[in-house]
Amino acid sequence: MFGNAGREHMEKYGTKLEHFAKIAEKNHKHSANNPKSQFQTVYSLQQILESPKVYDPLTKLQCCPTSDGGAAAIVCSERFVHKHNLQGKAVEIVAMAMATDLPSTFQEKSCMKMVGYDMSKKAAQEVFSKSGLKATDVDVVELHDCFSCNELITYEALGLCPEGKAGDLIDRGDNTYGGKYVINPSGGLISKGHPLGATGLAQCAELCWQLRGLADKRQVPHAKLALQHNIGLGGAAVVALYRKAFPSGSASQARSKL
Repeated sequence: MFGNAGREHMEKYGTKLEHFAKIAEKNHKHSANNPKSQFQTVYSLQQILESPKVYDPLTKLQCCPTSDGGAAAIVCSERFVHKHNLQGKAVEIVAMAMATDLPSTFQEKSCMKMVGYDMSKKAAQEVFSKSGLKATDVDVVELHDCFSCNELITYEALGLCPEGKAGDLIDRGDNTYGGKYVINPSGGLISKGHPLGATGLAQCAELCWQLRGLADKRQVPHAKLALQHNIGLGGAAVVALYRKAFPSGSASQARSKL
């Protein structure tokens, strides 16, 4: 399904094999700076294109592995944060939304929509509407790159670029350090790993570390707003926005919010 979604995007918008491979190249490169990543090997674009074919246009190095892992998050009130003097660590859920399969998933004979394009788009629109923020306000993103094709179409679903322009975003380097966004600094599912039930909270953990400035070599400079996207087919998509709850980390600011 994901391979066919990629082929649909190629036919519709002229996307090239190299665009998908560049995503995998980026994610493997990012994971080299993540000590918790399942894989930490950097591959050239040529190596990725020439790795064993799984299903056109996907090669092995563009697909997530089978993974084991665990992740956890502590959700608490602002009062709890103040009581335990956690202002310097607290990350706020600015907005969160879940969307499930729409009629278009089944009626429009589109593999892009079958793998979650419309429900991802709907959840993202709801999050930005709730928060009063825009996709262009985001600094760092962790999204569901089970395959490189899905990362590419999700750029457009989340509003990180206009529909049909994901290839241009990739060619400009606007999905990595030095560009507009840093997408999957952890290495993503492709290289960090995809431990299924733990994947969503692993994304959350990475974004919390980024917002706290604790991501070491993979730290996104001046990361203030983080976007998370996770999907499961059959089908649901969850999108969330995070930021530091108390950017100064001061107790006085914390008290003023309570």
